Amino acid sequence: MELSRSRQLLRDVLAVLVTAIFAFPMFWWALSSIKPISAMFDKDRVVWFDFEPTLINYAVTLFGRSRSQLAIDDGLGMGVAGADSYDSRQSIIDTIIVSVGATGITIVAATLAAYAISRMQFRGRGLYLNWVLGQRFLPPIAIIIPMVTIYKMAGMRDTDNLYMGYIGLIMIYALINLPIALLLMKSFFDDVPKEIDEAAMIDGASRWTTFTRVTLPMVKGGIAASAVLTFVFSWTEFLLSLFLTTDIRTIPVKIQTFVTSTGNEWGFITALGTAAVIPSFIFILLVQRHLVRGLTLGSLKE
Repeated sequence: MELSRSRQLLRDVLAVLVTAIFAFPMFWWALSSIKPISAMFDKDRVVWFDFEPTLINYAVTLFGRSRSQLAIDDGLGMGVAGADSYDSRQSIIDTIIVSVGATGITIVAATLAAYAISRMQFRGRGLYLNWVLGQRFLPPIAIIIPMVTIYKMAGMRDTDNLYMGYIGLIMIYALINLPIALLLMKSFFDDVPKEIDEAAMIDGASRWTTFTRVTLPMVKGGIAASAVLTFVFSWTEFLLSLFLTTDIRTIPVKIQTFVTSTGNEWGFITALGTAAVIPSFIFILLVQRHLVRGLTLGSLKE
């Protein structure tokens, strides 16, 4: 039954209002990143748009400029020195390396495992799936102490070997994201009829050829959806990075260092936080066509 024009208008207005409510914190966060300190900490009123925008927070966090020098040049009166402690360029590089590496490993492992579980019957299949799902219920804080000990004994702390520190963080991110990616990919493979695989193998294709040439292209949406979720989870993870690394500081850990004994550096926090959203946003834009299809795949059954 089609909705009347008035009900359609009401539905659209409600949708816009709900979206605006959820988007407002991001808007305020981004707006605060270009505010001078006088506007951000005005005690008499809430400053919305009546201020002179400044990019000083981005210049310090993203380009390693000296805040005190920029304040003098711009006449902002911000006589606080120190550039190295707020320079976040290396943290951005570290986060990209770890997130991309973890996403690649997770998607490859999850895709292969999900196809095998979806297409092959073996004893204990149901128990195995329940075990995989149970791994997602385990909070990282429950394993953080033994993981720190294991990483130290295995020489995978960045204080012992920087490259092993990257590998160690990538591996633990891949492990914590693997259960959700595997279950998602299995649901996508389940929506592809097994008869398609059987027809390809009857025509002479091997199992591997059937997987790579026939089935895999049909679940590109699922791969995109799983990759986006894995990337976002890795990009925003805080606890494991905080405890397992010292020299390697991902963006969430770097932002935490802006909370100082003299107060919170909200300008730098909002600037780095806003900039940190951009890679995830670009990633989602690149795969949005497959992402929408992947997240809705299986929602309707014929």
